[in-house]
Amino acid sequence: MDLVLDILDTFLFDRVYSTLLPTSGDTSHNGNHIYNQAISEYTPLEASEWVDQSLLQRSNLLRQTISLFIIAWCFPPSLPCLPSRHPPKHLTNEPRLFGTLVYLTTSTLSFIFIFDKKSLTHPKFLTRQIPLELRTALSAIPIMAALTVPFFLLEVRGYSRLYSTTSSAPFPLYNILQYPLFIAFTDMAIYWIHRYEHHPSIYKWLHKRHHRWIVPTPYASFAFHPVDGWAQSVPYHVFPFLLPLEKRAYLGLFGFVTVWTVFIHDGEYVTRSAIINGSACHTYHHLYFNYNYGQFTTLWDRLGGSYREPDPDLFDPKTKMGKKQWDKQVAEMEKIVREVEGIDERAYVDENSEGKVVEKDE
Repeated sequence: MDLVLDILDTFLFDRVYSTLLPTSGDTSHNGNHIYNQAISEYTPLEASEWVDQSLLQRSNLLRQTISLFIIAWCFPPSLPCLPSRHPPKHLTNEPRLFGTLVYLTTSTLSFIFIFDKKSLTHPKFLTRQIPLELRTALSAIPIMAALTVPFFLLEVRGYSRLYSTTSSAPFPLYNILQYPLFIAFTDMAIYWIHRYEHHPSIYKWLHKRHHRWIVPTPYASFAFHPVDGWAQSVPYHVFPFLLPLEKRAYLGLFGFVTVWTVFIHDGEYVTRSAIINGSACHTYHHLYFNYNYGQFTTLWDRLGGSYREPDPDLFDPKTKMGKKQWDKQVAEMEKIVREVEGIDERAYVDENSEGKVVEKDE
């Protein structure tokens, strides 16, 4: 995260902090401090003219906390690869469009180009579901960001095992191994966190909010209770404190995780792989609750006895949205909801469904 912080300090935060909390007297940059050290390991980036003009210097804990919260809330989770010492073009201009729209942009693109709109007429699609998904996600994201800041602070202050260059890897092959290790570790950890959230003592106050969406759209990808969303992200942040991870790989993997989270909620059943936990597997999780807790693979669901193979009809465009398939889903889903939640408080588009209570804004 220090790479992102260097860039935003140079092109935005130095000026903002110097305007809001200016220093008194002459504090022009005298070369006694090293600025942009993290990003300069990849590409030269000169310090801004405002670098020494604020009472809150770049190393100040309060400033770093505020800046990292803004980054976690507002800015993109990843940056383009920075392989050389030639300045990328995007570093010569003002920062890109605010990444508060990363979730909205990714979800909207998925909704427009991938999501099967027939799902909107599913008997278990909620009344005003998309606005509810958006409201839930956008209210949760800043709280999740605040909870994530301590991890970022520890990273920026050098307490993680993040490394800067491929030559700093424990051994050359590790630059490749870090990717499957990250996937394997986070897949395992998220499985158990997610499964524990389905325990009756936890589910109703924490994870139930995400299960409002029986037939999710891409906008449901971040529509969590904020503590739930944060808890399922903790393995991503813990990994670089346990095992080495190259900084560019770290940022790239965050981008991958964001896209993956949207894609498993897009309702487009691209893969029938017995290994990959794709959209079809996750659709079954939303429909039937107690199956397919995994994030990336089906491994831990298989080991934990919670794997449920998607019906072959889901992969046939002629039958996946057919009445026969939907009737089958509705019948089993309504039985499971009674077992898990008791009363179904959802309000469905289809007035013939059992859920009749007006949907609550939580």
